[in-house]
Amino acid sequence: MKKNRYLLCLLAAGFMLYFAIPRMDFSGGSSQAWFAYSWILLALCVVAGNLSGLLYTPHSRKNIEGMNRKPQKKRSRSFLD
Repeated sequence: MKKNRYLLCLLAAGFMLYFAIPRMDFSGGSSQAWFAYSWILLALCVVAGNLSGLLYTPHSRKNIEGMNRKPQKKRSRSFLD
């Protein structure tokens, strides 16, 4: 469930970057340029955080326990004892 949230946030951040970068003014030392650089830096931090969360989430506990467990042998009953 968390992976879906990370993927959705990553896609939303990419969508915002796609539309925002062509409209920003990066020239000069004006306050618009400082805002553009800081906004891009923040957006890249959001992308990096969601990407690391997506790639490095630990597996669920029940899947790990199920992989390490040996199959149990069924005992057969005998009525002749």
